[in-house]
Amino acid sequence: MLYKFKSKATGNLIMLEADGDRIMEIIGKSPSAKGIMEVDEMAQALLALEHATQSMLHSQTPDNNEEQRISVSLRQRAVPFMDMIRRCIKENHPIVWGV
Repeated sequence: MLYKFKSKATGNLIMLEADGDRIMEIIGKSPSAKGIMEVDEMAQALLALEHATQSMLHSQTPDNNEEQRISVSLRQRAVPFMDMIRRCIKENHPIVWGV
């Protein structure tokens, strides 16, 4: 399954299932094929994503640095979604997926 996040404020954002599920869990949503994030939920979701990405940056150690350089980080996956949330807050539009 792919997540296809849509909003009138932005272009579509597509994520693989594993990445989308992880993002959903971080923002407190149950991973599901269909959903909506209302504007009033977005500030809290943005804070949760910022906290999670900062935690990942601070957890880097010399031992796992090579592994992290090879894999795509949570931050790389989350930043486009965080940008989408910011634009949706500014323009007062929800984000939907699976519809």
